Amino acid sequence: MFIIFIFCSLINFVDWLQNHLITCPFKALTGIDCPGCGFQRSFIALIQGNLSKSWSLYPPTIPLLLLFILAGLLYKFQMKQRTLIFRILVITVGNFVMISYIHKMFFS
Repeated sequence: MFIIFIFCSLINFVDWLQNHLITCPFKALTGIDCPGCGFQRSFIALIQGNLSKSWSLYPPTIPLLLLFILAGLLYKFQMKQRTLIFRILVITVGNFVMISYIHKMFFS
């Protein structure tokens, strides 16, 4: 019974998310996608368990989510090299976002 409740709650949550997507102000003003366009739809596809659709909508979704999780863990647990690790992660994920954006804008 509890599993059915969680499943129905997740369906309602996904429906709510799909009905409350935030419009991109950059795209609204310029008509051009920004480097983050597609993240919301990709995140919803990821919640639904559709990895391939999530990847096709916005490839940096999973690396960005991993960055947020690892940033929280690095903040929580004191490590000697945590600032260096965080900087490397941010630069890596930032490059991934920009490469994905350039690919979308010029090669798709």
